[in-house]
Amino acid sequence: RQERQGFLMAAEGESAPRGVTVKDVASHDFVIAYAAHLKRIGKIEVPKWADLVKTATHKELAPYDPDWYYIRAAAIARRVYLRAGSGVGGFKKAFGGRVMRGTRPERFGKASGSVARHILKELETLKIVEKVPGGKGRRVTPQGQRDLDSIAGQIGEK
Repeated sequence: RQERQGFLMAAEGESAPRGVTVKDVASHDFVIAYAAHLKRIGKIEVPKWADLVKTATHKELAPYDPDWYYIRAAAIARRVYLRAGSGVGGFKKAFGGRVMRGTRPERFGKASGSVARHILKELETLKIVEKVPGGKGRRVTPQGQRDLDSIAGQIGEK
């Protein structure tokens, strides 16, 4: 076998190249495709407060995109896939940003923990992620990995 650009090239009589995973596709393309998938299956319950809430302390307004909740859920699922053991505190930092303070220097502002917590609970009900024993964050379940890799495979075919 020869490994080339992340794909195993099959030699004589061997099986075909391995499938495309989440790591092989562009993050933006995957998040958009998986958000559309989550919306299409309709099993994620968007909370009533989703259209009123700010996504972070440093934001002034709620998101304009009506599908922002699905996009954030897809981004969180991707991050858990790539880095097992991610928790709410890690997502608060990952989705945080710059606090604009006028003429004073900027500071870092964390994202909303309740949004991340609610999305993680919804992904747990879909059996995409599960809690790591000992309170060490979340990890992707085998079923969730198949689901995420199938969406990545659809993107990879295009």
